[in-house]
Amino acid sequence: MAALSGGGVTGGGVSLGRLARVGAVAVALAVVVNVVIRTVAASVFGIGEGFLPLGVGPTVSFTVVGMVGAVVVFGLISRFARRPVRLFRRVALVVLLVSLVPDVLMLFSGSMPGTTVAGVGTLMVEHVASWAVAVGVLTTPAGEKEGGRHG
Repeated sequence: MAALSGGGVTGGGVSLGRLARVGAVAVALAVVVNVVIRTVAASVFGIGEGFLPLGVGPTVSFTVVGMVGAVVVFGLISRFARRPVRLFRRVALVVLLVSLVPDVLMLFSGSMPGTTVAGVGTLMVEHVASWAVAVGVLTTPAGEKEGGRHG
């Protein structure tokens, strides 16, 4: 029932050291991916710094906060769940879907200056990218260890 392969599991959960290492990789990878997405979108769509959510600072800080949250949730799930990979994938999908709601609402509320379809679409792509990194980095070794029972 290990959540991360490599022998770092104790008592049905992931060792804090192993979780911290894998979590740091997930956070760093998601930050790089989202900064690249943001930079490309800003260049291609002309999204300016006037749309604050796509500034470099907010992109980095919100990605770090969200990914640290994912790592903590993964650690808790791997500690207490019978099938941690499967449960984490489901929880992560629900969180992804919920995270898209404010983006969509931003389009219609007029509350954020500089909001465009391209800007909101870029935010949504960043959310999906973070979700993919979290699920991919945190659960792939576990899926191998669970012998294909994940899903």
